[in-house]
Amino acid sequence: MRRLAVALALVVGCWLVPSSAAAAKPPKLNHVFIIVLENEGYGTTFGQGSKAPYLAKKLTKKGELLPNYYGIGHLSLDNYIAMVSGQAPNPVTQADCPVFSNFTGAATSSGQYLGLGCVYPPGAETIANQLEGAGYTWHEYAQDMNAKAPKGQETPCRHPSVGSLDDTQSAEVGDQYATRHNPFMYFHSIIDFPTCQRNVVDLTHLRKDLRHESSTPNYSLITPNLCKDGHDAPCVNGQPGGLVSADRFLKRRIPLIRRSPAYRNRGLIIIAFDEAEATGSNADSTACCNEPAGPNTPSPGGPTPGPGGGKVGAVLLSPCIEPGTVNKTPYNHYSLLRSIEDNFGLPHLGYAGQQGLVPFGRKTLNHASCIPRRRHR
Repeated sequence: MRRLAVALALVVGCWLVPSSAAAAKPPKLNHVFIIVLENEGYGTTFGQGSKAPYLAKKLTKKGELLPNYYGIGHLSLDNYIAMVSGQAPNPVTQADCPVFSNFTGAATSSGQYLGLGCVYPPGAETIANQLEGAGYTWHEYAQDMNAKAPKGQETPCRHPSVGSLDDTQSAEVGDQYATRHNPFMYFHSIIDFPTCQRNVVDLTHLRKDLRHESSTPNYSLITPNLCKDGHDAPCVNGQPGGLVSADRFLKRRIPLIRRSPAYRNRGLIIIAFDEAEATGSNADSTACCNEPAGPNTPSPGGPTPGPGGGKVGAVLLSPCIEPGTVNKTPYNHYSLLRSIEDNFGLPHLGYAGQQGLVPFGRKTLNHASCIPRRRHR
């Protein structure tokens, strides 16, 4: 109840508190949509000759480009886990957890879990647990989650059995779902409870949920399949994959979200990449924001030693953002988590609570129509 009261106070205070402190706060967002794409550095995605012109050209003109947005490690899974929990990489999550094993270890005073493994113990919280506790709603929309479901049925909260091999590591014709791109599956605080069946669903649910603001979650994490997120190129179904297929995915889904009542009422879309290239001539393991390495690995860069997951860039769209803005402030996945927690009045998890970490603020949410108003005396 206390968290809910704090959150409600923030909503009211955004408009009614006349102090100078209130005027400095960013506008309160009601709905956040995060779309995560795969494995491209900033120069490839947003540079000359980009194969994603809808993202790199059209959407940056409609919203805000964050050219200094960074992944926090390599390979994929450690980045996704950081986005939702603030937990730093460990060698097993850096290897994308080919075996869906339990995490063995315990929490430290910093909020980080010391140990190895994939599925964090019940005490490890995510942004979803926080939102539920404060009376907010959330969904993970994962494309192809229902691919192996019997006709007319669904398989929400789809993940391997704990201790078994992850059979979604490679795409199959007709099933390109990847558990490792669905970070909530790596927390017993989610998968052991009915909340998982209700909230971790196939992407096909998104269109219906967007029809009304009341049916649209406050927090939506949207993960395309292994073709549409740009991971595979070419794809097992013959599509081109890479940035070409990722751009097509955005071109179809972004207008749908932007037309929704929830987006129009102070919504925010965040389009980010999990990491830059991890190996090869374009490998990038740089970092920003004084990112800590974490207690479990000296090198978050994994196969290419370094402090992070490289420079990937991000694009933000919102009625609260002035179109065509470029914000050169450094951000990373921990910044993203902190920004959402701050928006909903929640405590900081893991490295989202790092001292000096900069969240999205008034510099990002800068449209005049959303700037908090002072009450005249």
